Amino acid sequence: MMAAARPFRDHDFVATTEGLLFCVVGNVHPPGRAIGYLKYVPSEIGKWGQAERYERVLKDYTMPSVEETLQLLRARYPWYIFRSQVLGMEMSAVPRRLVKRHYRPEERLRELHTPMVDLDPLEAKVVELTSLLAKTGGLDVGCLGVTGSVLTRIHNPSFSDIDLTVYGRENALRLKAALEQLFEDETAAAFQGRFLKAWAREKSKRVPLSPLEIVELYRRKRDRGFYRGTQFSIHPVRLREEVHERYGDRRFRSLGLVAIRARCRDATEAIFLPATYGIAEVTVEEGPRVPDLAEVTSYDGFYSEVVREDEWLLARGKLERIESPRGGKAGHRLLVGSFEARGADFIKPAAR
Repeated sequence: MMAAARPFRDHDFVATTEGLLFCVVGNVHPPGRAIGYLKYVPSEIGKWGQAERYERVLKDYTMPSVEETLQLLRARYPWYIFRSQVLGMEMSAVPRRLVKRHYRPEERLRELHTPMVDLDPLEAKVVELTSLLAKTGGLDVGCLGVTGSVLTRIHNPSFSDIDLTVYGRENALRLKAALEQLFEDETAAAFQGRFLKAWAREKSKRVPLSPLEIVELYRRKRDRGFYRGTQFSIHPVRLREEVHERYGDRRFRSLGLVAIRARCRDATEAIFLPATYGIAEVTVEEGPRVPDLAEVTSYDGFYSEVVREDEWLLARGKLERIESPRGGKAGHRLLVGSFEARGADFIKPAAR
């Protein structure tokens, strides 16, 4: 009997029958669909790919840019627009029947590590970097993957980055410690100096934080850097046993935008996407007030792991009422990464 296909996981990619390439978001999906954002489309003038050329349509990882991809889909491929009654919003989600290929980061990395495989210069760097990280962290390279353009084989060695996945919380923590060791011994380089300042200035044009605040968040995360001149990033992904929610266990209803100040009581799930912070001692500084606001969740990976337990935080985003039709706990949460906020939402540490 053939084993069931692995479910869609965060940072997988899917290719559709039209050749569109979507990046999967999160591990919880509606039946028969994969939630994801459109990243690449076939294009004769595209800079990605070889025999088949692709254009990147997602300009950056912000909700206004995702909204632009939704507009493209509404105009040309409306069957990928999905109105989620669970999440209370419209999004892009690929029907399984239209998936031509499911790209899995761990399988692609395993292929690159196969002896005697002919590698281009970027693929060779992927093998070197993942081998170093695994050895330094005492990890099996099988818990790692490579996503993005390298996963889909449309990368260009002259300018493409390396985007890595690591599966499981414990593996992710060990990998982060290994990365810090590579930074310390200068095998890899963290963002610093003029580059870090310029990167923060550019990032501040797209998020409601100052360049100094962005530098501080990067120094807390340190989840990206350079390896032999190529930029790379690290993306922790939950294992199946770390996913404790099914699609529909909770339903979310928008109550407008709020700004809050709170103490972070639990940052265990903040390493993943979506990143969730348990909060307490909440003060609502703007917007509707509710007595049981206990969670801040971000679908924007920039705000993962930026606040530690027992630190105070400031956050702005969409207030949602949580309904639990299957008998779970109800309440409210603040969501960062919504179309309603139009890029004005954020999470950042704050002084007490």
